[in-house]
Amino acid sequence: MNDEHDLITTPVTADLLRGALDVEHTVHGLLPHRLPAAARRQIPDAQLAVAEAQPSGVRLVFRTRATTVELDTLPTKRAYHGFPTPADGVYELLVGGHPMGRATVPGGRVRTVDLATGSAELVEGPPGTARFAGLPPGAKDIEIWLPHNEVTELIALRTDAPVAPAPAGGRRVWLHHGSSISHGSNATRPTAIWPARAAARGGVELVNLGFGGGALLDPFTARAMRDTPADLISVKIGINLVNTDAMRLRAFAPAVHGFLDTLREGHPTTPLLVVSAVLCPIHEDTPGPLVVDFGADGAERFRASGDPAERAAGRLTLGVIREVLARVVAERSAEDPHLYYLDGRELYGEGDHVELPLPDRLHPDGAGHGRIAANFARLVFGPGGAFALPAGA
Repeated sequence: MNDEHDLITTPVTADLLRGALDVEHTVHGLLPHRLPAAARRQIPDAQLAVAEAQPSGVRLVFRTRATTVELDTLPTKRAYHGFPTPADGVYELLVGGHPMGRATVPGGRVRTVDLATGSAELVEGPPGTARFAGLPPGAKDIEIWLPHNEVTELIALRTDAPVAPAPAGGRRVWLHHGSSISHGSNATRPTAIWPARAAARGGVELVNLGFGGGALLDPFTARAMRDTPADLISVKIGINLVNTDAMRLRAFAPAVHGFLDTLREGHPTTPLLVVSAVLCPIHEDTPGPLVVDFGADGAERFRASGDPAERAAGRLTLGVIREVLARVVAERSAEDPHLYYLDGRELYGEGDHVELPLPDRLHPDGAGHGRIAANFARLVFGPGGAFALPAGA
């Protein structure tokens, strides 16, 4: 086995990254961001600031003959006061699109949130190394998918052969925005989140703007998407608007129109798919806000705290949101033939819930992510779908 002193150090630069919209140079190295600096300056809360810096869907991509690869990083893990620190985030290495190894980086920083006060404490910790050895010989394209749920500063890439950025593969770019399910909540590894699985099935390059708790029709997110090159765009709308109780019915439809108007400024004819929330029984007919309960084991379980009777006063539920989204898309599609709507219950509905219930009442588990991805690939990338390849392509 090669000694680490025989390895070649390659600076981690933006041209080795895919799936990030921006990078920040820190005292440690390079921090990928999924929102550009102009958008980050307008973020109103710590939750979205953390979520966009968690590199869901972000990967290093390079060409090399190396059989040993090491990546030094400084992770920032999230914990809750009084409960155990979650498991370390997973790094996955793929060769030519095929899984070849997984690793974790222990240590790093820990950001501990006090649920009673909302305050957070950051405790410093050392960087570490994700190591992959025994890779097949010969020239190959390598992807290292970063942990979807762990802020990751990239310090150094070391290999036993030179590294060069991988050439663009010519695949279509899919730009997706959604909530924590799109971000990857409850998935155990970065390529197992449903957008990554669907992208693999559809043969597209993923740019994932799924933000835990952050799919709230924010204008700065719409502008970031407007300015991002993409061949396909999807926007998943609903669950965060209900569980944060952030908006009433009067404001909702105009906000959807405004978000779509902004996207169309930069992508006037790009296939654009609006997707409503997957089935979530606690919020189908009950408004938010969402309340989290922690068990003795530290496991999260959620419940809706609103009153169903307040729908008459404009409180939003998933049922109400689906009706509005279907109407808005139907109205706009008369003049926008590249705009489509998909009811999220076609991705995960009643039958799926019976077979694969939501463990915390809000997010699917790994099998649920797989089900959503398979249905999305079939309905959207498959024949007749919004993102299907044109005949003869």
